[in-house]
Amino acid sequence: MEKQTITIYDVAREASVSMATVSRVVNGNPNVRPDTREKVLKVIEKLDYRPNAVARGLASHRTTTVGVLIPDITNIFYASLARGINDVATMYKYNIILASADEGKHKTDAVLQSIMAKQVDGLIYMGQHVDDSTRKELDRGKTPVVLAGTVDPQDKFGSVNIDYVAAIKEATSRLIASGNQRIAFVTGPLSDPINGQFRLKGYQEALSDAKIAYDESYVFETEYSYRAGEAVWDAVKRAGVTAAVVTDDELAVGFLNGARDAKVKIPEDFEIITSNNTMLTEIVRPKLTSIAQPLYDIGAVAMRLLTKMMNKEEIDQKTILLPHSIITRNSTK
Repeated sequence: MEKQTITIYDVAREASVSMATVSRVVNGNPNVRPDTREKVLKVIEKLDYRPNAVARGLASHRTTTVGVLIPDITNIFYASLARGINDVATMYKYNIILASADEGKHKTDAVLQSIMAKQVDGLIYMGQHVDDSTRKELDRGKTPVVLAGTVDPQDKFGSVNIDYVAAIKEATSRLIASGNQRIAFVTGPLSDPINGQFRLKGYQEALSDAKIAYDESYVFETEYSYRAGEAVWDAVKRAGVTAAVVTDDELAVGFLNGARDAKVKIPEDFEIITSNNTMLTEIVRPKLTSIAQPLYDIGAVAMRLLTKMMNKEEIDQKTILLPHSIITRNSTK
């Protein structure tokens, strides 16, 4: 038998109060007498009433709901960002609708359309890239958008990141200082601006500063996955390089294990620096030296920026760069 939907009208009738009074109780409005509040709350519990966020949103033009789109729900990088987003959303009493675009299997734009159809008040986008099609989808309505761990070269949307050029330049320079002249750049798709325009630029700048010629054959483009990391190891080693900067931790772990399976000593014979400093860097052996991004803070700051945009608060800066560092572990000398 289908359960009957309890409405605000049912609660008001049972408690012998107006629907406006029930609404004030549900929304925590202090302008309700204590005895009346207690009576309404008892009826809400008795009837198992659940306020309908969608219906409330239609009336107020707000749903207090935020959409969060991530490209891969299994990737620890995005999970760490999502924690920061969720904690700040809870603080400001927003609900989260989390959706995975699962790039390569589903169209990002279709997932975006699905989220927007739920009348969210704002959106945090963590996809790897913002192409023209996605930008058009994000810009269709008046919904505020903030990018987290994602860059848009056009700077059209609010965003929170680290300085990827500076971070990769610092990592590459450290490998050069360790005596490496032939360094691989192992990356996800270069079509993603974060890789092709920012990280690659940092790699090239470090080589240029050290008077080392840039060699395109030392750039290895692959997927963000453990298996891809294992698979790319042989090609990297054949290129004759002695170190690598890798742009994703899961990719780096696969790369590391590929090297170890080939009986290569890390870091004595080959050095590796990865990019995200997730827990993966510490559970492998040897532990991976990594660029440390403040992942939780990137998510938290992105959500706070979005609350300001949704509430039309004054914003000093919509493009925010948080500090990074490099954590030295056992994959470098």
